[in-house]
Amino acid sequence: MSINLTGSNETVEATDALARAGNDEDQMSRPKLLFAWSGSASAMFFVYIGAALGVAYGTTSALIGIVLTIITYGVINALLSKYSINNRSTVALFSRTILGRTGSAIATAIFALVAIYYSVFEGSIVAVALQAQFGGQLWFWSLIVVLYTTPLIVGGARRFLDKINGVLLPVYFFGLIAAVIWAGVKFDGLHVAPPVPAIPVGQGGPGWLAVYASYMGIWIMMMYTMDYAALGRRDDTKFHQWVTFGPIFYVLAYGFSGIVGIVLVSSIPGFEASEGGVAVGIVNMMGIIGLIVIVASQTRMNTANYYLGTANLADLARRVLKIKAPNIVFVILNSVLVYLLMLLPVLQYILLALAWQGVLVTGWVAIAVTHVLLTKRQEHGQIDDVHYRRGNPAGLTAWIIATIVGLLMLQLKYVNPDLAGIGSIWGPIVTAVLASGVYAVMMLTTKHKTALITAG
Repeated sequence: MSINLTGSNETVEATDALARAGNDEDQMSRPKLLFAWSGSASAMFFVYIGAALGVAYGTTSALIGIVLTIITYGVINALLSKYSINNRSTVALFSRTILGRTGSAIATAIFALVAIYYSVFEGSIVAVALQAQFGGQLWFWSLIVVLYTTPLIVGGARRFLDKINGVLLPVYFFGLIAAVIWAGVKFDGLHVAPPVPAIPVGQGGPGWLAVYASYMGIWIMMMYTMDYAALGRRDDTKFHQWVTFGPIFYVLAYGFSGIVGIVLVSSIPGFEASEGGVAVGIVNMMGIIGLIVIVASQTRMNTANYYLGTANLADLARRVLKIKAPNIVFVILNSVLVYLLMLLPVLQYILLALAWQGVLVTGWVAIAVTHVLLTKRQEHGQIDDVHYRRGNPAGLTAWIIATIVGLLMLQLKYVNPDLAGIGSIWGPIVTAVLASGVYAVMMLTTKHKTALITAG
């Protein structure tokens, strides 16, 4: 069994000409990688967040924020995917460059934990939907979800992701369209909600900025992008920049799903704007057909979550803890952790978890983008760990400072409830700007531009 994100070229020295001279025959073809990654577009969370933000800030603000989000995600992921494809560089491997070996271990651990959390969250949605349709205990349906999802990642992404996601994509897409039509017919069209008062600038407004900041909480998709892009072929770079990981993908993931959420919450009386509420509402309305849509969408997304959780657990164990074990061990470990966490009330803590992990991830992404923009030197992922320093002062300093400031801003609501909006809306933005600014200044004014020992 093999989970290999970086291809089969041999490990090379700090001069990575050998790896770059290798061909891409062992990488995923354009359609296979497209279908594999497309599973990430079908998280029911994207429907939920569109519905929740539409209710909280109004439809107009939600749509403006979604459009700005699509543009931002498209630009950043086009940049990071190009770097990752060219260098076969995953988050763990690229983090050595900007953070050093120690920082890379921390980033890998965070990435693994976030992927596991999303596996728990998305799997819980399927369990709740199954319970809504058939009754029974939630622990039982949670176990069923883990048992049927785990075999899907055995053998590595190259063997299954393209096949299963290619089959389930139309089920998700046309299923949500059917849900919108069904709701319109059954409940006699849209029920216009009362207008949402504008957020005063002094409380963090305007509303579209609050929507935009909310989507910054899931910049983890940038990290997902790098790990998947490392599977791609260099000849397909432009296609993946625009379609697979670029703006076209996010028009579907955030645009289509967000609008569906806004329409459903406006169509179904008493529809709860939570991810569990979205799933239960669709199942209660459409019955077994709705259940199929939920299972299809969440299974597609969870193949990515399980895969990345397992891959980063394995990377952390082997590169940092020096634990040698077959990949199946990490597959089982990932699934056991997911199931145990599914027994907890995770759906109640989604917003808090998003806020905290959003700060950590946003800082990392800002540093990564800044590095790619400011340096012409690219480091192939096959360079061995021994060629990297334990830490990169520029990256670690920027990440720590930005994270501390971001987390402190999240606590403003406890200092004064009137400052809650400023903390939640401006926190991610300040984190990104601060991380990028500190890293840029230190990178341009210090001797070492990277943690690679032989680099200047």
